[in-house]
Amino acid sequence: MIKGIIGKKLGMTQVFAADGTRIPMTVVETGPCTVLQVKSKDSDGYEAVQVGFGSRKRINKPQKGHMKDYGKFEYLRELRVEDISEWEVGKQYGCEIFEPGDRVDVSGISKGHGFAGVVKRHGFHGGPKTHGQSDKWRSPGSIGAGTDPGRVLKGTRMAGHMGAKQVTVQNLMVVRSDSAKGILMLRGAVPGNEGIYLKVRRTTKTGKK
Repeated sequence: MIKGIIGKKLGMTQVFAADGTRIPMTVVETGPCTVLQVKSKDSDGYEAVQVGFGSRKRINKPQKGHMKDYGKFEYLRELRVEDISEWEVGKQYGCEIFEPGDRVDVSGISKGHGFAGVVKRHGFHGGPKTHGQSDKWRSPGSIGAGTDPGRVLKGTRMAGHMGAKQVTVQNLMVVRSDSAKGILMLRGAVPGNEGIYLKVRRTTKTGKK
């Protein structure tokens, strides 16, 4: 059994339970994924497969040699497997590896917010709105001591680039797995904007959510 699959975020929707409870859902397009490389303990030190998903118009010669005639894939990722003997280059699979009720971890690139201040980036409260402080409402305030240590310590929360980084949301529940349409529906939100590629893996968490 393979540990996960590659997909594309299509967007969010909602469904209603029998008692009327609204359940937020993320719809992920998941297949098919094609195996492009098989790694074994003898040659690579671990067992995994490299899979391709998505499509692009052009690929260079090294990519063409690697992908052979299986397609022009845009997104390549490695996934661990339990038994390497079950896999070979060219094999395809889809979201049938998941069933409703399974728990998964979803990794992707979060939404980018550009250069953000400390209020938006770190949740600072800002300064007081009175005592003549008319232009410091969203200021970080003091960022370091004076004589000792006489510098700003590394890791101090300040303004800077926000988002657009690798994020993993853990322990989401699979609500629906439609292998015919290649659609996976997950309870809750996943990282990124619509259209980004995601890695969906079986979770190692045991708690419910």
